[in-house]
Amino acid sequence: MRYAAIDIGSNAVRLLIADIIVKDQEISFNKNTLLRVPLRLGDDAFIQHYISAPKFENMVKTMRSFRDLMDVYKVTDYMACATSAMRDAANGADVVKACKEVGVDIEIIDGSTEALIIYNSYLGAKLDKNRVYLFVDVGGGSTEISLFANGRLIDSKSFNLGTIRILDNQDRSETWEEMKLWLKELTKSHKVIYGIGTGGNINKLARLSSEKADQPISYAKLKAIYLYLSSYSLKDRINVLGLKNDRADVIIPAAEIFLTVMKFGRLKNIVAPRVGLADGIIQTLIDRNKEKL
Repeated sequence: MRYAAIDIGSNAVRLLIADIIVKDQEISFNKNTLLRVPLRLGDDAFIQHYISAPKFENMVKTMRSFRDLMDVYKVTDYMACATSAMRDAANGADVVKACKEVGVDIEIIDGSTEALIIYNSYLGAKLDKNRVYLFVDVGGGSTEISLFANGRLIDSKSFNLGTIRILDNQDRSETWEEMKLWLKELTKSHKVIYGIGTGGNINKLARLSSEKADQPISYAKLKAIYLYLSSYSLKDRINVLGLKNDRADVIIPAAEIFLTVMKFGRLKNIVAPRVGLADGIIQTLIDRNKEKL
């Protein structure tokens, strides 16, 4: 049995096809195929608040291709979620309608729902109920932050601070200040907080730090990597450091957001388990279909 997750982000659109494994009444999944298309819907949505005709067309073409791939892989259930860019686009509903005509139903989700789906891929047995966790997901259009204590969600908030939004100069100083104040208030009564970061950029930053997955990255180490990357031009980050074109620019503002969250959220370290919205969608589908499985 196979499930599929479609993550329509502000920077890229992803298709994850996963094999579902049922063993001794335990249900898990293995990633079979992952496809990433850097559409950068946020470039339109955050400046014009509208998905332009070329990106609209490419979005529909991508969804048609994803639909064909899901059919080839004999996917039995799927879920497609669109985040910040589609939330901001005035014609987001038109894009959804056009994609439905080629066989893909898309749900535009709010920031809180996005955060819960992401963390659904990491919750449960992986969390120590005696610890306090601050989850941080940095995307192209928004940053979702959630605090978990005693095994339950205490508070969650979405901020319009994302890598594409910052590159397009569409972030506001008021939003930065709001996030800083909220973090200070949220974390002030907790002595030790464990940071967990998700998203493609923190995954790449973790690899650059030479740390293994699930190994903590200190604030000092992340700051050093940020300064190192910032010392190179965009061109050299691509040609000398070997970063992909659509990663070389966004990784700088992503590091700035993570460093800010760590500072004002009083995080000494952050772990990058290398999971994201697509993983959370697969887990959500498993939870929905438990009886059937």
